[in-house]
Amino acid sequence: MTTSIDSRRQALREQFPVWIPRTLDAWLDVCAERYGDRPFVITDDVTLTYREVAEQSRRLADGLVALGVGPGQRVGMLMANHPEFVPLKFAIARTGATAIPFNYLYREDELGYVLAQSQCSTLITMSGFAGLDYLSMLDSIAPGWETPGRAGTDGDGPKDLRHVIVFPNDGRTREKAMDLDGLAALGDQNPGAAADMPHTPDGIGDMLYTSGSTGSPKGVQVTHDAVLRTAYGSALTRAYEDGRRILFSLPCYHMFGYVEGLLSVMYVGGAIIPQTSFSAENYFAGIQRHRATDILCVPTMAVAMVQTTARDRYDLSSLTAVLCGSAPAPIWLWETFEKDLGVSEIVTGYGMTECGGAMTLTFPEDPLELTSTTVGRPKIAGSAGVEGSDDLVRYRTVDPQTGEPLPAGETGELTSQGPTTMVGFHGKPEETALALRDGWLYSGDLGRVREDGYLEITGRSKELYKSGGELVMPKEIEDLLAARDDVSQVFAIGLNDDRWGEVGCAVIVPTAEARLTEEDVIAYCKEHLARFKVPKRVLFLDADDLPKTPTGKVQKFRLVEQATAAWKGTQR
Repeated sequence: MTTSIDSRRQALREQFPVWIPRTLDAWLDVCAERYGDRPFVITDDVTLTYREVAEQSRRLADGLVALGVGPGQRVGMLMANHPEFVPLKFAIARTGATAIPFNYLYREDELGYVLAQSQCSTLITMSGFAGLDYLSMLDSIAPGWETPGRAGTDGDGPKDLRHVIVFPNDGRTREKAMDLDGLAALGDQNPGAAADMPHTPDGIGDMLYTSGSTGSPKGVQVTHDAVLRTAYGSALTRAYEDGRRILFSLPCYHMFGYVEGLLSVMYVGGAIIPQTSFSAENYFAGIQRHRATDILCVPTMAVAMVQTTARDRYDLSSLTAVLCGSAPAPIWLWETFEKDLGVSEIVTGYGMTECGGAMTLTFPEDPLELTSTTVGRPKIAGSAGVEGSDDLVRYRTVDPQTGEPLPAGETGELTSQGPTTMVGFHGKPEETALALRDGWLYSGDLGRVREDGYLEITGRSKELYKSGGELVMPKEIEDLLAARDDVSQVFAIGLNDDRWGEVGCAVIVPTAEARLTEEDVIAYCKEHLARFKVPKRVLFLDADDLPKTPTGKVQKFRLVEQATAAWKGTQR
């Protein structure tokens, strides 16, 4: 970097001395004025400037309004990281409607559920992706979907769905169905239709569905202002330089790609380099070709990048920064990343969709030990933060059973409070009331806030169970068994038991050559754990048999069902 971290942060603070709440589209218009001819979206096939994205978003918004889209409605997006995603996202904001970027790996039943639960009135969809045929799915979910203004009924698919617009990314479309070019042409016939659509910074701009790792996906409603504050906090904490370029393949239906990539670069007139899928070599090629300065990844991606020798064939000299999140990673990985890829600013973070995205980050100037042992401290957000503070959010811990606040430094359920917290879960008032209490968001994550403000994550409160009347923390058992050479993956869960009320079960994926038995596992736990923590049952599974969400997270509640069924089968 040509300037220091401190000077880069100071430049951002000076640019935003007072926070001005804006809608997403209004912020795009500000950026188009400031950075009009700068690249905003860069791919191998096309580059879009800030001005071009703004202009395209207006045409598309005018087309959507002509179809009847407006405030209070919800527009779904089944879109991978194609450049078209960006103007579409801002176009929906211009109409005053709520954008719902759906997980495009959903299967038919999952897609049908979220389309109905979200009360989506308009869907913009790819024709297909990664072997999935969305047009065929829609034939089953919403027969007659290609007819504009279709009248849904309770017995005929999602009853609110009126329009489906196809992005023919694989060359396929349908007769009668409108495509993106048709939507833009409709906008040209109705210029200015979206210009006066009422919407405000504190209105709901996005609804993002949780992964469903602990139950059915929930639609998290967040405001325009909330995601922009979170994005500014990222730019400030990570000390973005003018014109930063961030490459990522993480999907924009998730806060990671959307906020940490797309929205955050706007604060320095930077660009995103989105990719539709990950491979280490694709990342290297993109860095070299487009001179990326920053990448977003998760630990498995980082491991793939350091383990391949393909990097030796690429010029990665532009790369100086990486944000790696979603799971902890060992310090050796970051030391290797720094040494082999020449990256000097390595950070990790923590957050959840309900918070408005990542709320904590390690700082680029932090020692790598903090990147491996913590998930960072609250983002600094300057004028965008909690009133009277420089931080984006406040954290505290509470007793996971009673909800009572715990003394500073004690382990408990992490709760947070700040200006980016969700409005609530769509259509789920009872679950909203459980998550939001007295202005605090209850995360379901267990951890502690250290004296230096950094957070340590220790597990999930929903995964705690009682054995012999004592509370058991699954992560302690998982960490013990995961350290064995013959264990590839392990998950500790609680199962209902007629005698004990609840008993522990270790679900284990052994390594390929392992000869592990239930007796081995229980004996090993007895050597290292208090008696009440020792699992009474062990279930061995292949990795392919683990129940997962579309994004690959293991669903522990389904593991409980699986293990319960397996146990009952042995009792017959």
